Amino acid sequence: MNKIFELREKRAKAWEAAKAFLDSKRGTDGLVSAEDTAVYDKMEADIVCLGKEIDRLERQQSLDLELMKPVNTPIRNQPNVTGTEVKTGRASDEYRQAFWKAMRNKSHFDVQNALQIGTDSEGGYLVPDEFERILIQALEEQNIFRQLANIITTSSGDRKIPVVASHGTASWVDEEGLIPDTDDVFTQVTIGAYKLATMIKVSEELLNDSVFNLESYIAKEFGRRIGTAEEAAFFTGNGTGKPTGIFNATGGAQVGVTSASATVLTVDEVIDLYHALKGPYRKNAVFVTNDATVKAIRKLKDGAGQYLWQPSTKEGEPDSILGRPIKTSIHVPTIAASAKVIAFGDFSYYWIADRQGRTFQRLNELYAANGQVGFRATQRVDGKMVLAEAIQVLQMKA
Repeated sequence: MNKIFELREKRAKAWEAAKAFLDSKRGTDGLVSAEDTAVYDKMEADIVCLGKEIDRLERQQSLDLELMKPVNTPIRNQPNVTGTEVKTGRASDEYRQAFWKAMRNKSHFDVQNALQIGTDSEGGYLVPDEFERILIQALEEQNIFRQLANIITTSSGDRKIPVVASHGTASWVDEEGLIPDTDDVFTQVTIGAYKLATMIKVSEELLNDSVFNLESYIAKEFGRRIGTAEEAAFFTGNGTGKPTGIFNATGGAQVGVTSASATVLTVDEVIDLYHALKGPYRKNAVFVTNDATVKAIRKLKDGAGQYLWQPSTKEGEPDSILGRPIKTSIHVPTIAASAKVIAFGDFSYYWIADRQGRTFQRLNELYAANGQVGFRATQRVDGKMVLAEAIQVLQMKA
């Protein structure tokens, strides 16, 4: 039996047992004793651990499938075969091999000539196409925003996005009566590019060791660092030197619900958040919150006595609240006074703009005294809400 399916069944049974335990231990006042709360917390922690293991296995399965795909055509110029794609430029095998030889400082004259395809004015090398796809995959594993948002690529300058701020209306008029003018109102959202950079140091011994998979290490480490910094900005960035996050007071999503308490969520407030979002946006909407907030939501029941949070029992389907998927991120604030703790909406109305390719540069001298070589990675990216009403936020009372 599939391991992921086994874990999902196990987690579903554990959740049913936890709900039954919690219901059986509630007193007439609706409260649970400290001793029983500790037992329930342990049961819930096991459920969380099972969920994280399922996520890891699904990411591993997805990555295995991606790595099994052919990355080039082993036989070229096949007789009597037309339409065979020959990769050129940064997608070519020659460029990829030359790039990694340069990263390992094994370049010769023929390598330098090949690298001229992708040099920039400051000596950085644009990433080969095959490796760039690996890096983007790493970003998606670390960054839930790139799974949800609309991603565009810009070449230069700012991207100006026209947005309809309000629509015209129709009116009932008498025969031969004057038909009133009502125009659509347009605004414009401008997306630029902010620079994000990181540095990795690798020992000379590791670089010279052919067993060490430099490509895999750099892809995963750059993906982890850049993904973490990006996601933090997409949620809470203030638009100064970084993207504008959905929780930012200016340019962010709309506050749909403000809780009655600074420290406690209620089922009615979560339901109110669901209905604060206009119906057309709900078909693609997801809940995004922190793990700690999910823990509080797990204890909430609707008017029919059903728990709001429901675990996924099918592979590829996320957990849900009120029938809509729920995703978590450590960059969403936890429950506290004035904190924006849940976002619900269609995240495709948040646009991420990648400016051209990511660049790498090898630094031989900077860390030479320590027997290390530096690798610098940079990218330029921006992100903004293009329609604030498409995502609604639940904010705790001040």
